[in-house]
Amino acid sequence: MTIGVLGAGSWGTAVAALAAAKNDTLLWARRPEVSDSINREHVNPSYISDFPLPESLVASSDIHKVAGNCEVLIIGVPSHGFRSILEIAAGSIPESVPILSLTKGIEAGTLMRMTEVVADVLPNHPRDHIGVLSGPNLAKEIMAGQPAATVIALPDLNLAEEVQTRFMTPTFRVYTNPDVVGCEIAGACKNVMAIASGMVSGLGFGDNTRAALITRALAELVRLGIAVGGNPLTFGGLAGVGDLVATCYSSQSRNYTVGHGLGEGKALDDIIAEMNMVAEGVKSTAGVLALADKAKVEMPIAVEVGRVLYEGADPESSMMALMGRTAKSEGHGIF
Repeated sequence: MTIGVLGAGSWGTAVAALAAAKNDTLLWARRPEVSDSINREHVNPSYISDFPLPESLVASSDIHKVAGNCEVLIIGVPSHGFRSILEIAAGSIPESVPILSLTKGIEAGTLMRMTEVVADVLPNHPRDHIGVLSGPNLAKEIMAGQPAATVIALPDLNLAEEVQTRFMTPTFRVYTNPDVVGCEIAGACKNVMAIASGMVSGLGFGDNTRAALITRALAELVRLGIAVGGNPLTFGGLAGVGDLVATCYSSQSRNYTVGHGLGEGKALDDIIAEMNMVAEGVKSTAGVLALADKAKVEMPIAVEVGRVLYEGADPESSMMALMGRTAKSEGHGIF
């Protein structure tokens, strides 16, 4: 099987490297110098450059070559560029090829999840062939060969199982799940919550504070996920609590890094300028809040993250605002 990956960022590159272990794999890089380096030197000079890539991995800056010659298409570009990249590639994508999104975000304006964007751009593509790959997957640890697990969510279970076998390795365990909606909402929300977790750490608060925040963050993403059609059980799995914990605790997380800087008193523009990667939560927080408002779901942590990001609110004041909310019962835990 030939796997095509659009997007040579850190996670797109890592997924391409995983795929190349068992499949012919093509990786699209926007810049020719990046694809040339991958082909000649077997390293991505812009992302995860400390890790050698499989010699069998072939890179190209020709998006039509990659999209048009694959049996599974993986899309790993930021949410703000997802639609435009897909529109460019659309005419070359084979009919009925499974399409998996790696992007954990919400499209600004439309409030679409990435699989909805795929269905919008490719209206004739079978809906049960459009899904996601999502889980607690930090690219550097994957590249280092550390044991990890992920979820492939596709409505067509037989197809999901076929793709599953193409990514399983001795150190990368893959599960299937038909709940595309739940996996995508969890992925988008956990980026927002990772910013909050980073702020808590940057403010100097300890593990009690962060554990409380992550637990209540899980309650928020579960409420929103169920409201828009996700399966409650998804949020207790790898794409839910698994990804949330990894992103909220790891300094490798871009969104955690943004939050940590904000907690230390740095300006958002300065933090972003220092990073070489996109932190999806910075843009997606607005979309998550809009979805929550539309679904009439209460998400107080996300609201405070939005206030810090977009209104210049002080992170410590936002934390105290959460602590000062009206007392209530925990009810049925996260549900």
